[in-house]
Parts: sequence; structure tokens; C-alpha cells
Amino acid sequence: MNNLSWVGSEKDFVDERDVRWINRIVVGRFGGNSSAGQTKNEDGCIVWQNEDWEFAAILDAHKSAESAELVIQTIEQHKEKLVEILEMKGPPEFKRLEGKLLGIFQSEQFLNKCRCVTGETACLIVVRKDNYVWWFSVGDCLVYVLHPELIALNQFQLNQRQFFEWIGQVNTFEQEVPCYTSGTRELRKGNNLIFLTTDGLVESPGEPFLDPTNLVVALNEKELDVSISQLLMEIERQNVRDSTTIIAWNVEVAKQGSIPSDYRE
Repeated sequence: MNNLSWVGSEKDFVDERDVRWINRIVVGRFGGNSSAGQTKNEDGCIVWQNEDWEFAAILDAHKSAESAELVIQTIEQHKEKLVEILEMKGPPEFKRLEGKLLGIFQSEQFLNKCRCVTGETACLIVVRKDNYVWWFSVGDCLVYVLHPELIALNQFQLNQRQFFEWIGQVNTFEQEVPCYTSGTRELRKGNNLIFLTTDGLVESPGEPFLDPTNLVVALNEKELDVSISQLLMEIERQNVRDSTTIIAWNVEVAKQGSIPSDYRE
């Protein structure tokens, strides 16, 4: 199986951890503890992949899951066109991909649907192709790229969380100037771990994984699926209420990344 599309209103995973491989990508889900007051899961995710690229989206809605459902449904409806851009020959067409997504999210049809939903969602989309990773972020979901050279320089997170951006009933794309962030990074030579998560992981009681160095230690110990299962076990043990959804995969890069002109080994 190469693809996954899920929203927490379909299956909430309250009091239940679910960690599975979707081909070479690991997806981990935990709906929170009912003992802490959790009754529903408003997260969602999309995973697409082929031999040359990965497309992942992670969503964290509130008030209801309707906004996450709408965004996932809309992205899936445009899958053919988005994949067409991802499979173009030559260097990755990230700007074209961003333009397509903006066209979707700013369309009157989509905006009208957003006006009818209850609540709003954060949405983070991450694409890897060749030795580059690109992201499109609305709201407060997180994406990290973990590599020894970057870790040594205390560089972990790609995006900065934004606490007053959403898509849905309150909608950044309804503004005169839509607010979102996007960016592109070159991956380093060797193994790069791309790691997306909703905020339940970092806002768990005790905040064991708010410090990314703790996350690095936890992810370096075992196979990726086992490590993610243990992350979810730890926040479950901390009696987290909020749901957590994780998407992660390793990318092995053969090409040397950019290095400074005065670099000496």
C-alpha cells in the first residue's frame, strides 16, 4: 500500500495507539486518553508516494473534524493534477505545486465550503523529491528534518508554528492577504529523517518532546516504527488528552549537500 487518507471522525484511536508502515513511510496515531477527558479525534492525514517522491499532509482541527475532512477531501479531488506536477521531468517543480495549492485553497468553490463547516484546522503539507524537501504550512503543526550535520548545529525544525492561522470557519484564505509559510531545503548527504507531527506530541503533560534533542534521542534508538510507537506510549503514560498524529520517513541522499567555500575537513 502506497497511500493513506484518514480523518479522526472515521476512527478516533482514543485510548488506542496505531503505528503502521505505508510502504516506506510510518504513520502513528493516538487519539488521546479518555481518562484525561478525550472523547474525539479531529486530526487527519494524507500519504502518497511513488519511487521518486513522497507527499504527506497532516491536519489538526478543533471544534469539529469538519474542516479537516473538507481539506483532505479537496486535496484528494485534485490528486491527479498534483501528482502530475510531482512527476514532471527535471528539477522538482515546487513553485508550480505551491501555485496549484493556492489556486485550490483560494477558489470560490472551496471558500464557500469553508464558510459552511464548524471549526477550523491547521494544515501542513510536506513533499520530498530528489534531494530536496518542500513544505506548505498553515497553523501550528510541526515538521523536522533530522540529520547528524544539522543536529550538531542545533538545527531541527523546518517550519515555525503559527498559532493564529487556520483553514475553515476562520480561514486565512479569506483575508485580503492570505497568511501561510512555505519553503524549500536541500537535504544533506546520508540519512535524513523527515518527521511531521501534530502538537499533541510536544504539548503532552511534562512536555517530554518539546525539546527536539529529546526527540532525536528517542528516534535514534530503534527501527522507526518502534521508535514512534514508544513516543506514543510515553505521551499516553503522561495522560495526554490531545490527539497526536505522526508521519515520518527516512531519505538516503547520495549527493553532497552545499558546504561553505572555506570548509576544511
